[in-house]
Amino acid sequence: MLAKVCSAAVQGIEAYPVEVEVNVGWGDTNVVIVGLPDAAVKESRDRVSTALTNSGFKFPMGRSTINLAPADVKKEGPSFDLPIAVGMVAASEQMEGNLLDRFLMVGELALTGAVRPVKGVLPIALRAKQESLVGIMVPRENAAEAAVVAGLTVIPIQNLREAVSFLEGSITIAPQIIDVSKLFDYAGDDAVDMADVKGQESVKRALEIAAAGSHNLLLIGPPGTGKSMLAKRIPTILPPLTLEEALETTKIHSIVGLLAAGQALVTQRPFRSPHHTASDAGLLGGNINPTPGEISLAHHGVLFLDELPEFKRTVLETMRQPLEDGKVTISRAAGTMTFPSQFMLVAAMNPTPDGKMPGESKSSPREIANYLGRISGPLLDRIDLHVEVPQVKFREMQAAKPGETSAIVRERVIAARRIQQARFSGKKVTCNARMGSRELKEFCVLDEAATELLRHAMTEMGLSARAHDRILKVSRTIADLAACASITAEHLGEAIQYRTLDRQLWG
Repeated sequence: MLAKVCSAAVQGIEAYPVEVEVNVGWGDTNVVIVGLPDAAVKESRDRVSTALTNSGFKFPMGRSTINLAPADVKKEGPSFDLPIAVGMVAASEQMEGNLLDRFLMVGELALTGAVRPVKGVLPIALRAKQESLVGIMVPRENAAEAAVVAGLTVIPIQNLREAVSFLEGSITIAPQIIDVSKLFDYAGDDAVDMADVKGQESVKRALEIAAAGSHNLLLIGPPGTGKSMLAKRIPTILPPLTLEEALETTKIHSIVGLLAAGQALVTQRPFRSPHHTASDAGLLGGNINPTPGEISLAHHGVLFLDELPEFKRTVLETMRQPLEDGKVTISRAAGTMTFPSQFMLVAAMNPTPDGKMPGESKSSPREIANYLGRISGPLLDRIDLHVEVPQVKFREMQAAKPGETSAIVRERVIAARRIQQARFSGKKVTCNARMGSRELKEFCVLDEAATELLRHAMTEMGLSARAHDRILKVSRTIADLAACASITAEHLGEAIQYRTLDRQLWG
């Protein structure tokens, strides 16, 4: 007898439907899986056979053929265990009912018949809705994640026997229901707050500008000045994720398997801080079958690269395209995958190998040049703000009066973002940092005084065309923070000063 079960698999960050066909026939007892299965899928024969026996079902005698269609796409992972097992029960006429074509199912089976959680349930649930299925049957630990898809019935499954009984109609299982609006109640990390930072008012101002326009930021200063401390507090002043952004971010984290058991959505902006020994594949993604890397895991959040010159130059250069396009395309023999990577880059570094400013450093000019030379000019041009983080003075460290809290700064950032949302309504642009040449011409018009100031800065500092555009974007954000419709020479002057430090160091 032939049985068909609906399932799905993930390719890139999207899911595609997989039809699991199970045929139980005559001949020697054997199980054959076709449809380009990988090792994990092939091993499901042993898991499924043992789970069937331990769940009280008879293992089908004769030749069982399992086809995973489409047959020309490689299938990976243990998520087909549950549909294969249910298909074998149905094909061997050990169950009744006609619900197999109404539910999509995924899940890994334990030898006891228990259903274990799998990766990528959110994109699979979205695919189930697109396929106009009634619902989806998933492991109980993944049910909350799937339930964020509106209009889809999510059935949490604990074991194989329960799944078969539900499909037969002998038991009822309450669908998983999630109140998505409550997931977004802001619960920031109380352990970190901008008020903890003593002094550094000019640096805090730069952080506020960067957060308001999602601009890339480079912090340069001696060790112990608080560069890492400041960077870790940037997420506390960023605006909250929208539902669309949360879904995109959650899909990536779900595929990699970073969601905690029972977690429905990633509702706080990611903060990723890879070590400087990270490889190209670790940062951009890759391996034999391309998977998201750190820059995609930081999508709609912050990617913090501490000790920037310690990263391999080849690794840093691979970031140039994602920084410009907001996506990364990885080509491998297995295929080409495109992952989103609209992140805010925050980097920190010492000005010289020994950590002191060039005038005070004991390193030779050649050593300093080699150290700074690990960061290329094109990469620096893609960083909007270059900020010096000076040593904190003793009286500032001992000051009893705390600085502004993250909540206060965050309100100003949110107000600036609202202005940008209204400005870019109907466009694909979401913030000032993502403006293209067309938006720059439309929204960054300068008066005569500002134009002359920019011309003088370009001539004296030898700035590139890309740096010219970055200055305009930052000045637009500064004007938004001040709630000004037009960019003045004052706004432009502040934006230009964030391009002077790199010219002093890199010459």
